[in-house]
Amino acid sequence: MRDRRSDPRKPGFRRPAPPRRPPRAERPADGPALIYGWHPVIAALANPQRKIRRILATENAVRRLADEGVALPVAPELVRPDAIAGELPPDAVHQGLMLEADPLPAPALDELPAAGIVLVLDQITDPHNVGAILRSAAAFAAAAVVVTARHSPEATGVLAKSASGALEVVPIVAVPNLARALLALRERGFQLVGLDSAGDSDLAATPLAAPLALVIGAEGKGLRHLTRQTCDLVARLDVPGAIKSLNVSNATALALYIATQRLAR
Repeated sequence: MRDRRSDPRKPGFRRPAPPRRPPRAERPADGPALIYGWHPVIAALANPQRKIRRILATENAVRRLADEGVALPVAPELVRPDAIAGELPPDAVHQGLMLEADPLPAPALDELPAAGIVLVLDQITDPHNVGAILRSAAAFAAAAVVVTARHSPEATGVLAKSASGALEVVPIVAVPNLARALLALRERGFQLVGLDSAGDSDLAATPLAAPLALVIGAEGKGLRHLTRQTCDLVARLDVPGAIKSLNVSNATALALYIATQRLAR
């Protein structure tokens, strides 16, 4: 017998609810990058490598753009704040401004300059952490951030907001295999230094040489076994306080400061 709940002709029929349409920032990044918030959007507008497709702005945001003399490559769509909020994840702080743009072109691994510092992220998946790491990378003039093609957040939405404009400054290089990428960096002369709470020595006391690749593990699980084995050495961050562990983005900022100071000597 046919179930009345599946037959629209019978009393009691209940039409199945349509699947929830996720916010644009949660959808697969097979289209344009989504960037929101004042600083990320202004940085994207100032980047000549960005191809802007669409700008959504509130009346107040349009007025502020005009007051600050910001050049717009396309005419903004004047919308209410809730129209922008509907495009974004819950609780996203958009400040009345959002744009869609083509993803930035990414250099190949062998195109990176064999100089300075490169950050290598071993499957760090939290976009807030990766965005904060990009911001530190920009502050300390890192040449690039290398990530895995899988198990890494897309360079859009929450990550772009957390990076606060650094996405436009620091190239992101996605690689299919991290261990092979580390070997390729070593062949180009990079010293491979992993960071881990159980490292053999304090980073501040570790001999460092440029070009340098600082390899950062995911929060909680740290460096994967093969990644750790591929590094030339693994160092830790010794801190004087009662709490010895740091959030991965804070640890990366501290490591960049230490490495920058040591390489400058």
